[in-house]
Amino acid sequence: MTAVMVGAMTMPASALDLTKKRENLPDLVLGNDQGNDFVVENKDIELESGKAYRLRIVAKGGQEYKFYAPEFFRYIWLNQIVIEHKEIHGGGPPDHLEFDEPGEIAIEFVAIKPGAYKWEARGLESKGMTGTLTVK
Repeated sequence: MTAVMVGAMTMPASALDLTKKRENLPDLVLGNDQGNDFVVENKDIELESGKAYRLRIVAKGGQEYKFYAPEFFRYIWLNQIVIEHKEIHGGGPPDHLEFDEPGEIAIEFVAIKPGAYKWEARGLESKGMTGTLTVK
């Protein structure tokens, strides 16, 4: 048997690229453009393990937002981070995402490990800028 045949035999016939079937999640919005820097839209989001998603984190307020979700980032397979139509690809999770001014960062990923993962806008937790990303 040739190496090509052996390789073909080990790949499942039903294998598919999960990233091509991604679902867009509701935007997680930090602040708003009416002067409330501490309101959060869609602070709690539910996902399903084994599915691909795109999550846009949008800063609309006038604060510096430092988005931390270390356990969530650790337990997803990150396909890419997109900022202003520029893609970032890498081999590991980010420490955090930071907004110095209004804008958006999109993350495209596959949810891997079920659990309830807390996120926070570091330094603004007492203002209610926290939530949960739950993978079922």
